[in-house]
Amino acid sequence: MAPSISHEAITRSFPRSQRSRPIRILHMKTLSPEMTECMVNCQQCHRVCLQMSMTHCLEMGGAHVEPEHFRLMYLCSVICEASANFLMLGSDLHKETCHACAVVCAQCAESCDKIGDMEECAGACHRCAATCKAMAAS
Repeated sequence: MAPSISHEAITRSFPRSQRSRPIRILHMKTLSPEMTECMVNCQQCHRVCLQMSMTHCLEMGGAHVEPEHFRLMYLCSVICEASANFLMLGSDLHKETCHACAVVCAQCAESCDKIGDMEECAGACHRCAATCKAMAAS
């Protein structure tokens, strides 16, 4: 399993003057380091699944574009985007979206692993599933 992005790595991406401040979203809600990591993993998984389905899979054809796999990749990108948005907005419902996201990402990772030549997508899905599962259980 690939390492997940640390809170420190995320905060380094902000201007130096803002690094010591917690991330605040709407109405001054503060995201914990765990929520921030989960949100970033969801955003990454959304991007990777969408990009790979629309480029790599379409170019490869065959098993990569079989309806079950192709739809699963699209649905994974959709639930990841929704889950990231629920986290970003500080919604009290983020645990529910994270649970659904963990389930879909785990299935997408399994499908990508099975098809092969999908390491980037499978890795993003595994990371997202793990952080979403932890977020849903917290």
